[in-house]
Amino acid sequence: MRNRYLIPLVLICCILAAGCLSADEWNGDVQQSTGFFVSDDVSYQEKGAYEGMGAPAPVMAPTSRTATDGSFDQKLIQTGSISLEVKNVADSMGTLKSIAESRGGYLSSSNLYRGSADRLSATVTVRVPGSAFDGTVTEIRTLGKILSESMNSQDVTEEYIDLTAQKEAKQHQLEQYNRIIEKAEKVEDVLKVQVEIERVQVDLDRLEGRLTYLDNRIDLATISVNLQEPAPIGGDAGHSFIKVINQGIEGFLFMVDSLIILFFTALPLIILVLLAYGLYRWRKKGKTASIPQKKAADASKPEEEEKN
Repeated sequence: MRNRYLIPLVLICCILAAGCLSADEWNGDVQQSTGFFVSDDVSYQEKGAYEGMGAPAPVMAPTSRTATDGSFDQKLIQTGSISLEVKNVADSMGTLKSIAESRGGYLSSSNLYRGSADRLSATVTVRVPGSAFDGTVTEIRTLGKILSESMNSQDVTEEYIDLTAQKEAKQHQLEQYNRIIEKAEKVEDVLKVQVEIERVQVDLDRLEGRLTYLDNRIDLATISVNLQEPAPIGGDAGHSFIKVINQGIEGFLFMVDSLIILFFTALPLIILVLLAYGLYRWRKKGKTASIPQKKAADASKPEEEEKN
């Protein structure tokens, strides 16, 4: 009796175990064939775009092994700034161009200035491969007397790895969106997927642009060189008659300007003084005119008294 129920029970357990095993094998085959891992890191918006289509929303691809296993070379942005005192600025600029070209680089920009006493100065920017940075700096130092120097190396390896991983993930996501849009039958579904494709493409373009910029800064180091000629011995010594005349004219014009400014500044006070002086003269004139009349009145009083 027990054997009769035991045998079917054993058969049922075997069938259930075989079913579970088949499901695991099927999931593993799908994962291996597609190359994508099922992830919960899919936004509600992305999932909602595929409701009713009968197709799963695309998921983010796993982070690239290249970005996590340490196989990336160190990414450095090298920059330098050197200020030199040279005998001839024009010749030194030509030498800098030759140095850059011999190292596989180029002269990025140059600006020439003429200062007091006809002294020349220039600012030159040199771009050379990162591997030739140290050698180029050493060669530039020999052009003249070093006045100041600053070197900097910025490590952007972490940012580069992160951007590369994001780029690969966006590329995988874009591929999945393209597969889904090929299977979409409704216009509404096609429009929803197209919106997501455009969004991912914008992100991908932004990542590629940043990586291109970093590649340029990493591959080519930047060196800014400031060149200036030495000051003449004794400074600007030497007599110049024309210069003296110019200084005299400049002083005369300065005094005229100062007098004009002083006049208009004191003009209100001058007006008040003139008004006060005019009032004073008017009152004084009135008093002077009243004195003779008073004397005449005083002289007529005795005569009137004698008559009385």
